[in-house]
Amino acid sequence: MTTFPATDFVPTVFNGTDWSVVEPLLNALVDREVNSAEEFDQWIMDRSELESAIGESAANTYIDMTCDTADEAKQAAWTSYLENVAPKFKPVAFVLDKKLKELAEKFDKIGEYYEVLYRDTAADVDLFRDDNVPLETELAKLDQEYDKICGKMTVEFDGEERTLPMMGKYSESADRSIREAAWKAVASRRLEDEEAISAIYDTMVAKRDECAKNAGFDNYVEFAYKSKHRFDYDTSHAYAFHDAIEKHAMPFVAKLDATRKKELGVDVLRPWDLNVDPKSRGQLSPFEGGVDLISKTNACFQKLSPELGEMMAFMGDGSNTNGTANGAMLDLDSRKGKAPGGYLYYRDRSKIPFIFMNAAGQHRDVETMVHEAGHAFHSMYSQNEPFVWYRSAPIEFAEVASMSMELLTMPYWDAFYPNAEDANRARRKQLEGSISLLPWIATIDAFQHWVYLNPTHSREERAQAWLDLESRFGHMGHRVDFTGIEEERKFVWQRQGHLFGVPFYYIEYGIAQLGALGIWLTSLEQSEEAALAAYKKAMSLGGSRPLPELFNSAGLPFDFGPETVGRLVDRVQLELDKLPE
Repeated sequence: MTTFPATDFVPTVFNGTDWSVVEPLLNALVDREVNSAEEFDQWIMDRSELESAIGESAANTYIDMTCDTADEAKQAAWTSYLENVAPKFKPVAFVLDKKLKELAEKFDKIGEYYEVLYRDTAADVDLFRDDNVPLETELAKLDQEYDKICGKMTVEFDGEERTLPMMGKYSESADRSIREAAWKAVASRRLEDEEAISAIYDTMVAKRDECAKNAGFDNYVEFAYKSKHRFDYDTSHAYAFHDAIEKHAMPFVAKLDATRKKELGVDVLRPWDLNVDPKSRGQLSPFEGGVDLISKTNACFQKLSPELGEMMAFMGDGSNTNGTANGAMLDLDSRKGKAPGGYLYYRDRSKIPFIFMNAAGQHRDVETMVHEAGHAFHSMYSQNEPFVWYRSAPIEFAEVASMSMELLTMPYWDAFYPNAEDANRARRKQLEGSISLLPWIATIDAFQHWVYLNPTHSREERAQAWLDLESRFGHMGHRVDFTGIEEERKFVWQRQGHLFGVPFYYIEYGIAQLGALGIWLTSLEQSEEAALAAYKKAMSLGGSRPLPELFNSAGLPFDFGPETVGRLVDRVQLELDKLPE
């Protein structure tokens, strides 16, 4: 790793959500004269530290807002950041980007360790437009409103008010009538806010298209690819991925469906039949509450790797229910007013991660827990990267870090399931899901391409495009009978938060899933130690190298076409054939 000078540019106590504190330091960087390569390195380190500090303040404010969407003060703090800091920061950051680009070229700092930073910065300079700053602020506030709407959703079921994540356990009930009632209760509740969410998405699509046009692009697809620094693949690769999923993953899923129908004893699958154990053995119950979840997760990682076990234990005991208060790194349990979903947010200045999730005692919570732990490990392995921009990787590889942990921990899931039959059920579920998720990823990615290539579409046209893609990829189309609930089917896409807050961030999961399966194959074909060594080597690079090099450093090809998909699907099927039913 390249050695860079130390920095004390940012005060120890620093509030990056207060523009009066941030602005003078930014201006100092803008105004500083840089007359040598050594001075350039000091300037870039000072900028890195400032952006670390601003990012951490924003991170804590965002985390607290999502942990309690009903708290007006926390909502106001995030809104204040969006309105008073983010839009003022972006134009100055553009000036700094231009300066970085010019200085890097002047002092020949565009290759080797600087390569990725220079390449990304040059793209950002090309894309920046003053007119887009207020649009991006409005988009962030619209996403906040979407989260707030979803966070308020609850249903009365089984004698209690329950959040939608809490309702997930009923989808695994052996009683089909209970599954149906739960699915319909949730779908009906979502429909109540369909109009509001559709209106948010309409506005988002229009504003994003405007951003693209402002930057000189014909459509938002082109803009999004460049803004996400997709230098190593383009739309043709995405379409090849869609085709590969249709060719190789769909027959795999069809085989699972045929078995499911037979074992459930039904003529057709309904949407409430997809999560239940096909042998009707009832739901898996891996833990009770966040504390128990963390205790068992620690035991699992300790068996896989004492090093990873120590990193996991560092994050806390899972008892926190108050966001970032008292330096917490975990907020796990589902509760009313908490935003949906799960995420890992890394605080770059303190170099500590935060895991947010909505645990409700289901197996999918175990998957989420080890997934987000993988992100935490990635951030810890790469925390010594000098540049803040290299302490995270492109999503296509960041998700390899997390998805690999879902697969590598499987042999140790007895920590959650002392009963061998339950542990094998969970492993089978994971392996099946590693492939059966791919059609959903292809559906969401193809949907986004359609939406932004046809930005003036009507809601009716959007609904039809969604139904057409479902039919193509079979996620819901010919897999599931929606008779009597056709209206609910039109709006299944609204549950996918990525469509709102992080457009075009979804195919990355498919690319990364293939990479994670590749690391898992290393554990099978070489050894667990070899897989963990490859994982650590690659994750320690952070985002300091281009995507193909990151994949290659883990012994993986950077390929997500038919050959790779077909090979991995076949191997997953082989391993499933070995597992007890």
